[in-house]
Order: sequence, then C-alpha cells, then structure tokens
Amino acid sequence: MPNLDNQTVQLALVTAVALAMLIQAIVLLAALIALRKLAKSIREEMAELRSSVMPVIESTRNLLVRVAPKIEQTTCDLALLTRALRNQVADVQAAADDIIGRAQRQASRVDSMLSSVLDAVDRAGSFMADTVAKPVRQLSAFLASAKAVIESLRGTQGASRAEANRASGDNDLFV
Repeated sequence: MPNLDNQTVQLALVTAVALAMLIQAIVLLAALIALRKLAKSIREEMAELRSSVMPVIESTRNLLVRVAPKIEQTTCDLALLTRALRNQVADVQAAADDIIGRAQRQASRVDSMLSSVLDAVDRAGSFMADTVAKPVRQLSAFLASAKAVIESLRGTQGASRAEANRASGDNDLFV
C-alpha cells in the first residue's frame, strides 16, 4: 500500500468534504429552483382565485352597504310595531275584562230578578190556591151535602119506581 502520510489523508479528507459540500450546494440549488417554481405556481393560483373571488366579495360588500340601512330601518319599524301591538293588546285585554265584568254583573242582576219574579209567582200561586181553593172546597162540600140530602129525600119515594124500571129493563136486555 502506498505510503499514507498525514498530508495525503488531510488532502483526501478536504477533497471529500469539498465534494460533499458541492453535492449539498447542488441539492440546495435544486430545492431552491423547485421552491421558486412552486411559489410561482401558487402565486398564479392565488391570482386566479383572487380574480374570481374578489368580484363576489365586492358585490357582497356593496350589497351589505346598500341593505344595512334598510335592515336597521326594518328593525326599528318592527320594534315600533311590536310596542304598538303590545299597547293595543293591553287595551283589548282591559276592554275584554271590563265587558266580562259587566256581563257577570248583568247575569247576577238578571238572576236575582228572575228569582224574585219566580218567588212572587210562587207566592201568588200559593195565595190563589189558599184564597180560591178553600172556598171552592167549602162550596163543593156544601153542594155534595145538599145533593146527598136531596137524594135521600128522593130515595124513599123513588125506590119503588127504580125497582119497576129495573125489572122491565132486564127483560129487554135478555137475549
């Protein structure tokens, strides 16, 4: 083997390190070129994206600028409408409560009036029954007693006639 002295080994090591650094520089240069191409393609894609998205963003922004005052006005109108509606509902509720109260008072009044009328009719009926029925019963009793007296007076005279009528009437009916 050849004589490897210290200088030769150092020269071989320096050559190996220089060669490694040259390879590293070439790899870094290739990575740099690839990154530049990638950055350029990303820039182009971003430009295309920006060119297609920006009009949409601008139109949306313009729409919001135009509509924002209308939305605020509508919100204010809805708030006013809600407030007015609450007031009207409160008024209607108060009126309904008043009407219901009046109807209840009138119903109570009509009930007491009808009760009074029915009580008066009942008392009048009782009075009429007592006033008219009692004399009618007395008259009826008097007439019944008069009839009984008359029949008893007739009964002694008419007993023989009744037997004669019965005897002749029986013959005619016999078949």
